[in-house]
Amino acid sequence: MKKTLGVFFPLYTTTLLMLLGSGLLTTYVSLRLTAMQVGGMLIGAIIAAHYIGLVIGGKVGHVLIARVGHIRAYVSCSGIITAAVLGHGLTDSLPAWVGLRLIIGLCMMCQYMVLESWLNDQAQSEQRGLVFGFYMAASYLGMSLGQVVLMWQDGLGISTLLLIALCFALCLVPIALTTRTHANHMSPAPLELKFFLGAIPKVLALTLLTGMVVGAFYGLAPVYTSQQALTTRQTGLFMALAIFAGLLAQFPLSWLSDRYNRNRLLCIGALLLLLAALPLALLPRLPFALLLGIGFVVSLMQFSLYPLVVALANDQIAPERRVSLSACLLMAFGVGACLGPLLVGSLMEPLGGHILYAFFALCGAVMAALARPVPQAEEVPLAEDAPVPHAVIPDSLTSSPLSPALNPAFDEQQIQEAMPVNDDDSASPFPPQGADPDADTGLQKAFILLEDDTLPEEPEKRVHHG
Repeated sequence: MKKTLGVFFPLYTTTLLMLLGSGLLTTYVSLRLTAMQVGGMLIGAIIAAHYIGLVIGGKVGHVLIARVGHIRAYVSCSGIITAAVLGHGLTDSLPAWVGLRLIIGLCMMCQYMVLESWLNDQAQSEQRGLVFGFYMAASYLGMSLGQVVLMWQDGLGISTLLLIALCFALCLVPIALTTRTHANHMSPAPLELKFFLGAIPKVLALTLLTGMVVGAFYGLAPVYTSQQALTTRQTGLFMALAIFAGLLAQFPLSWLSDRYNRNRLLCIGALLLLLAALPLALLPRLPFALLLGIGFVVSLMQFSLYPLVVALANDQIAPERRVSLSACLLMAFGVGACLGPLLVGSLMEPLGGHILYAFFALCGAVMAALARPVPQAEEVPLAEDAPVPHAVIPDSLTSSPLSPALNPAFDEQQIQEAMPVNDDDSASPFPPQGADPDADTGLQKAFILLEDDTLPEEPEKRVHHG
């Protein structure tokens, strides 16, 4: 374990800093918009723009990495995010904020792709479970620490934005200083949406609902706490405990998932989400300590649903299609994360902040209905190797289309077939790392012209400088 931590420490540090900045920014934006008395629908639209950027960033990131390489793609995206974060302090224009959040989401997905490519490239096959587990822990801890940092901020001034920009600037340092100059460029997992819509429509609907719950929580829970008259420090503590609950839920969930019927566990988890969310949906005011406790329990339930849905889906699909399945689940989750803030935000203004947890309760009821046990004749047949070992995974808001390569539940041969690595640089129209010495910049031509002037009598001895 010490060796694994030592090898991957720079990447885990980068992940921690990046998610610290992202978590702090998400809560800051919601609180700042609430302080500006922006309507719930507009807040939801700005939050949704970030998730839209994450969804489309998978395609853009693939092209960018292929064109300029992993290091330059990551560093350039960090620079763009840093500038976009500071842009929030330069204007209060809501359309500008929508654009900034979209850009940040797009660039962050590219960063996730770089990190997960690097982790997969350096991890041995027997290490994938441990490597991915530490990556998940760094993601959740980063998000939680971002909320802790918010607790020590005085108000919502420019200093908070400067701190967020500092995190995104520093997170590029471990990548920029790496001595490993090349990581294999993997193809994203293929999409077979039509097949999965026919094979597991209920599972895709469950994934969409979990995405709506998690997306609405990250974006609109700070709005709810503001309407509960919580201070910025109290909001930071509420969010930190809630996100940390997501990390704690994964370990007992993994044990239960490998020993009990997953469909039944999912149904029970959804019902518990319904019951836990009702007090926050129905009671106008709660003591702060009780609010923290109930919020913690709600988060335990909501963050346990997506890993269970993924495990259930893998049980119902043949091994050779599971990598493609992961890509479809990520897409469905991302679409749900876009829709959740838009829907709940539009209802918050007329109905109040309690509608957020009423929405969670409603989603829990629908998910329990979808996951309820059915007669054996109506059950979807399981794969031959089911139940697949439960993988401890983060929600897909901190994962890229390349994350299936790190899932220890998947066979390495299947990953290589579904997500081939381009080892042949000539097969790509772009130079590796964007640094082909024969076709890089005008500097090469300058050397040639200079030597043409100085050595006209011996052109055959011309030296090409790279």
